[in-house]
Amino acid sequence: MDDFLRLSASTARFTYGAPRALSFGDDGRLLWFLRSTGGTDAFDSLWVLDTATGEEIRLADPRELCPEPGPLPTAERRLRERTRLVAAGIGSYALSGDGRRAAFALYGRLYEVTADGAGTTPREIPAAGPALDPRPNADGSRTAYVADDALYVAPGGRVSPDDGARWGLAEFAAAEELGRSRGHWWSPDGITLLAARVDESALQRRWFADPAHPELPAEDFAYPEAGGPNADVQLWVLGETRTRIDWDAETYPYVSDAGWESAEEILLTVQDRLQRNVVLLSADPATGRTRELSRTTHPLWVDPDVAGTPRRLPDGRMLTVTDTPSGAARGLAVDGVPITGDEIQVRGVAGVHEGRLLIEAALRDPAEQQVLLLDTTTGKATALVAGPGVHSVTASAGHLLLTSADADGVRRVVRTPDGREFTPADLSQPLPYRVAPVLERVTEHAIPTALVLPRGHVAGRKLPVLMDSYGGPCAQDVTADPRRWQHRQWWADQGFAVVTVDNRGTAYVSPAHTRAMYRGFSQVTLDDQVAALHALAARHDDLDLGRVGIRGWSYGGYLSAMAVLRRPDVFHAAAAGAAPTDFRHYDTAYTERYLGLPQDHPDVYERDSLLPDAPKLSRPLLLVTGLADDNVHPSHTLRLSRALTDSGRPHQLLALPGVTHMTPGGTREKVMALELDFFRRELG
Repeated sequence: MDDFLRLSASTARFTYGAPRALSFGDDGRLLWFLRSTGGTDAFDSLWVLDTATGEEIRLADPRELCPEPGPLPTAERRLRERTRLVAAGIGSYALSGDGRRAAFALYGRLYEVTADGAGTTPREIPAAGPALDPRPNADGSRTAYVADDALYVAPGGRVSPDDGARWGLAEFAAAEELGRSRGHWWSPDGITLLAARVDESALQRRWFADPAHPELPAEDFAYPEAGGPNADVQLWVLGETRTRIDWDAETYPYVSDAGWESAEEILLTVQDRLQRNVVLLSADPATGRTRELSRTTHPLWVDPDVAGTPRRLPDGRMLTVTDTPSGAARGLAVDGVPITGDEIQVRGVAGVHEGRLLIEAALRDPAEQQVLLLDTTTGKATALVAGPGVHSVTASAGHLLLTSADADGVRRVVRTPDGREFTPADLSQPLPYRVAPVLERVTEHAIPTALVLPRGHVAGRKLPVLMDSYGGPCAQDVTADPRRWQHRQWWADQGFAVVTVDNRGTAYVSPAHTRAMYRGFSQVTLDDQVAALHALAARHDDLDLGRVGIRGWSYGGYLSAMAVLRRPDVFHAAAAGAAPTDFRHYDTAYTERYLGLPQDHPDVYERDSLLPDAPKLSRPLLLVTGLADDNVHPSHTLRLSRALTDSGRPHQLLALPGVTHMTPGGTREKVMALELDFFRRELG
């Protein structure tokens, strides 16, 4: 590997040393976060910034607590995979209701620590087994945690029944696709728990064996495959008695959010299987009875890209998401009445600040994001943070944490109600490149694109093209965030014109743009990628359309393999990593949202499968898969490789033992070095 790839690998893509998992506690007085000691240190410690003084205090150092850490418990390793966590040490923490105490798990051991101004030594809490996802109650006097699929409280003991189900954790579909990564919640009085009960007995088992270590037993887990059964998810109130929350779970099997609104009310958000109806329910914890508060519907699917909704406002009104009448923007409605128009593309609701809604939204360019204050009565929006870049916000009791990412890097600022400002220290490796991609909207669909050229490129010199896109739903590649362009600049400096395209179906442009993938991934994705490439080549003469390579991972790997299989007239070589080659074998919540049930729409799934295309391969294809990938199982890549072999079509296969979907430990950079050799050889 060259110097850039080695630096990228040693810094986890320039993330080690940056503060993460930031959250306010103690009415904004404390800003809690995780951070390692520098750009090559993988082990995150737990810190607080005291907004009264600006002092940063390290409360827990994982290397002091566990000098000789063992392997992560299987359940925690899988939870980290679901949340895409690559750092070592303290992976996550949870605050008590008053925000003064935190609990965390470290290699299966359970700890708590209090921030009292001077810092205290973490205290280990005896646990019944390898502890996972600990959460303290309101005053920190008790901590709930999961061990061996059961829910416990310390001090106390087991609170979930021994009935063969998994208690207190989110199921695969919720954690991977629905945005819910937790499965238990304390009541405001700190006495009672709301807990998820997950029965996965009806699901098929998926197995993983490490061929590099044949002496080790295979590992398995339950996977909800498209068209098959989902986990049976129930919610129970566990206290002096046990009460089941009652809703029509047969019609609405997905629980995408839950929690206590007050001691007398639980709010939960449920969805039907095809996610056309999202219903906010109020539940009585004493009886388990529920009533509907709001309903969001769409004939295709309700897009899940506006965080913080639905929710009840402080005055009792209901805030929900709605498309504007023209379909040009995702907007907000209060008690069903729209309060935003086409000029605001809402992406998230962070809470209430100074009597107005605090939202994240795009105003003109989908590559950028602003922070706005929105009056829920008049609909008037005022920019709190605007300008070029991607801006986001976290708020608590008048305190704000503002994060801004633009071509000059990433900055975080804490603002207090009395006007003081603090900057949490960022110890990460500075981004090597200041990249200024050429951002353009092309074709009749105004598709967002980006072009990155080699530094020092001389106009008039023809460059081979490398397409580098994800292209799938719920994702955005073309953004003003500088972290998206570091590796693409490296590719450009190897002698490529790097093109990235957010085809229809990707997120954050408009509802019509996103929903163009309804009942079919392949046609829209590939047509838009080709059309955008040709439109850019018409504007930029240096793009050599006689030498076009394409690379990608996950859905991007699907796109890459499909490109050379179906459009060899445009694409001349492809590197396809972790490609879901047949969506009949991908998960329920993601796949069925867009394609429907395979038993109802077999033609859709057949059309989007790459296996029938195997006999048509006429271009060089490099397939890459991690043999421990529990998201896109390696069988996807191996099935395509077998179909290609059966058809007599030469190709290359790189199978990586022990590697998951996240490709940790520098694996991604090692694969990039091999891809570079592949493209140089095949494109010239």
